[in-house]
Amino acid sequence: MARFRRSRDNLYGDAHATNRYDDAAMTSSLKFGTSGLRGLVEDLVGTPAYAYTRAFAATIRGNPAFAGVRSAMIGRDLRASSPEIAAVCVQAISDSGLDAIDCGAVPTPALALAAMGAGLPAVMVTGSHIPEDRNGLKFYTPHGEIGKADEAGILSAHETLSLSAAPPMTARARLHDAATPYATRYLDAFGPHALDGLTVGVYQHSSVARDIICDVLGALGATPVALGRADSFIPVDTEALRPEDEDLARRWAAGQRLDAIVSTDGDADRPLVADEKGMFLRGDLVAALTAKLLGADAIVTPVTSNSALESQFAEVRRTRVGSPYVIEGMAAAIASGAKVVVGFEANGGVMLGSDARLDGRSLPALQTRDAMLPIVASLAVIAREKRPLSAIAADMRFAVALSNRLQNVPQDRTAALIAALDADDPAFRNEAFAAQGGVASRDRRDGLRLTLRNGATAHFRASGNAPELRVYVEAATQDAAEDLLRYGLEFARRSVG
Repeated sequence: MARFRRSRDNLYGDAHATNRYDDAAMTSSLKFGTSGLRGLVEDLVGTPAYAYTRAFAATIRGNPAFAGVRSAMIGRDLRASSPEIAAVCVQAISDSGLDAIDCGAVPTPALALAAMGAGLPAVMVTGSHIPEDRNGLKFYTPHGEIGKADEAGILSAHETLSLSAAPPMTARARLHDAATPYATRYLDAFGPHALDGLTVGVYQHSSVARDIICDVLGALGATPVALGRADSFIPVDTEALRPEDEDLARRWAAGQRLDAIVSTDGDADRPLVADEKGMFLRGDLVAALTAKLLGADAIVTPVTSNSALESQFAEVRRTRVGSPYVIEGMAAAIASGAKVVVGFEANGGVMLGSDARLDGRSLPALQTRDAMLPIVASLAVIAREKRPLSAIAADMRFAVALSNRLQNVPQDRTAALIAALDADDPAFRNEAFAAQGGVASRDRRDGLRLTLRNGATAHFRASGNAPELRVYVEAATQDAAEDLLRYGLEFARRSVG
């Protein structure tokens, strides 16, 4: 089949000739969150990116299970800072004694698929959905996405190496096409007529998958319509959509006949799907449609996902927020005898924990968050049922669930708010939610999830990769959920100062 498109810039521009960041701070904003190391660009470029990549490579070289590994792959998103950081990663990989393989600008799951298929480690340069003044590194061992124990090993190696400067960027990498096998995966699994007759808007913005999505949908029989392509990075967050993104989708849907509008976050590991009216579906609903289509007998998802899931699936395992926890939960489900295991987060990134079959076609496991699978699966459901996506979504009977965030909130202030709400004396939390009858119960698995006496829920947690306070709510009606979210955000804003 034809090669699928991907973006590629020159990795070896200014960073090849010199290193402007030898004196860059080694700590400051950088930290591991729910998915990788992230922080301010000014704290990551140059020496810090070099040092953390060298530390990651050291954990690979020091692991007897990976004794035969001789190369590592590098990919990146479309942020302005990503090519320079990727060049630094190439240098670090080369200096560690491994051959560097440049996969260019590709979706994170495409890089993961290529690396795991080749039995190689990988580094993805991406800040996902966070603003462009931030960036990050996602690490993959030859077995897949790193876990919390791997993070500890990288931090230990980073401290041991204690690198204070990066060398000039002189290393070169051989090129590798990770986009085509990734796209072919979905054509093989769904078939060339899976989306026949559908017209699908593709909100391209600055998603690294913006061209691949159009190519895949077209190869599956749909007519893709490219919309909203951006020349600079846009931080599209599938959990906290910008009002302008919601307005764009509604206007696009009103202006032409579209069966759906689809998109992803920056590195394309989280999907965004809107119905024929331009109304966005929550990520966990899109993921649930995917799990049903694949015949999942167990799903694994964080506590932030919709409470209606327990009525939809025979086995639901709840975890903390973060793909490492979901991956651990999928392994436990498989060990307990589940045959088809699908993991996902409330933001919709789907992890296929086991091989699945669809109409006799095989879809191999891919245990990392992926936006393409839920996008294609939700569109395939429309084509199969020949009904509008809005009607299909309504049949799932999900509780009305909304979320948003307060930005630039230090995590110590978030911790203080949660501690006050979780205190042994219930007076503060009951007073805070007196309009909902007070608080009936608490769930501390990740942040603090409060079940209110009127049946609604309010969940407060710190973002794992940005100075943000996340607020999630569920209620019986749209108006009630909007009111509760508005109140929860304002209450949190007052409380954190």
